[in-house]
Amino acid sequence: MAIQDTLDELVEEFDLLGDWEERYRYVIELGAGLEPLTEAERNEANKVRGCASQVWLVTEPQADGTLRFRGDSDAHIVRGLMAVLLRLLSGRPASEIRDFDAKAAFARLGLAGALSTQRSNGLAAMAARMVRDAEAV
Repeated sequence: MAIQDTLDELVEEFDLLGDWEERYRYVIELGAGLEPLTEAERNEANKVRGCASQVWLVTEPQADGTLRFRGDSDAHIVRGLMAVLLRLLSGRPASEIRDFDAKAAFARLGLAGALSTQRSNGLAAMAARMVRDAEAV
């Protein structure tokens, strides 16, 4: 399944939710389901710069050429936004990740206009870090 297909699924899920409050709660629920990082993984090398909250991203290149991402944050909504990004990008080939347009994806989900400037900047920083990691492979 391509990123676009996963995004289409997420759009359908978000469309079932009424207003921004319901979407907000759903994003937080998605974050609650993330696999926790170990204390050792919560280090400076894995820290995502440009986020107001504490955010860590672990990138694991796989033998088949895909990248597996794992992430965490100390803020519930940011953890949820990370979960959305992980669902879209983890397990994808680097070439597909490099072409990902996070701004357009979150606009389709109806989240772009609902996030504060700080959260939007943090989301952009998380997506940019994933793209940079894909470019490094």
